[in-house]
Amino acid sequence: MNSIIAPSMLAADFGNLQRDVDMVNNSSAEWFHMDVMDGVFVPNISYGPSVIKAMSKHTDKFIDAHLMIVNPDRYIDDYKNAGVHNLTFHYEACDHLHRSMQAIRNAGMQAGVALNPHTPVHLLEDIIQDVDLVLIMSVNPGFGGQKFIENAISKVAQTKDLIIQKNSSAKIEVDGGVNTETGKKLVNAGADVLVAGSFVFKSENPTETIDKLRNCAH
Repeated sequence: MNSIIAPSMLAADFGNLQRDVDMVNNSSAEWFHMDVMDGVFVPNISYGPSVIKAMSKHTDKFIDAHLMIVNPDRYIDDYKNAGVHNLTFHYEACDHLHRSMQAIRNAGMQAGVALNPHTPVHLLEDIIQDVDLVLIMSVNPGFGGQKFIENAISKVAQTKDLIIQKNSSAKIEVDGGVNTETGKKLVNAGADVLVAGSFVFKSENPTETIDKLRNCAH
C-alpha cells in the first residue's frame, strides 16, 4: 500500500500561499500537515488557527495539525473551528495525556501524540489504544530542513510492534528530513504517513516530488 503523503505547509512560500495550497490540492498528496510553534515549547514561531482556517477554506483534503506548544489543551476548540481533522499534541507537553486525547476526540477530531527524538516509544504503552496517530519526530522540532535522525527508523518499527501487540488502529507518521531515500526505509519499518516540507516545496517540480515520495516504498 502506498503511504499517505502530507506536505508540511511550514515550508510553503507564505507570500504565495494560495498558489502552494492549490499545488497540494492538485497533487496526489492526501493530507495537509500544519506545524504550529509558539516560541516556548520550541525555539521558533510559525502560525496558528487563523492561518489554518484561511487555508482550510480552500481545500477538501484532510488537515493534520501538529502543535509544538505549551498547554495545547487550551486551543482544542480553536483548531476544531479552523477545520482541523487530526490534532496532534506532544507527549512532552501534556501532564494528563489520556485526558487530552479524550478531549480532542470529544471535539470531533482524531487525536495524535508526537514523540521528540529523545522520548522512548514504550512510554506510549498505556495510551496507544486511545490515539489515532503516533508522530515520530525524525528531527528535533522547531525548524524545517534539518538532517534526518537515523534512530527514527527503529522507533517506527518499535511503534509498529506496540500497535500490533496492543491491537491499536493508530497510524504512524514521521516528520523531519523525509525524502525518497529515508521515506523508503520508514515505510518499510511500518510508517503510514510521511510528512515532507523542504523536500517538496524546494524541489523544481513539487507535484512530481510528491508522486515520487508516494511511490518510494515500491
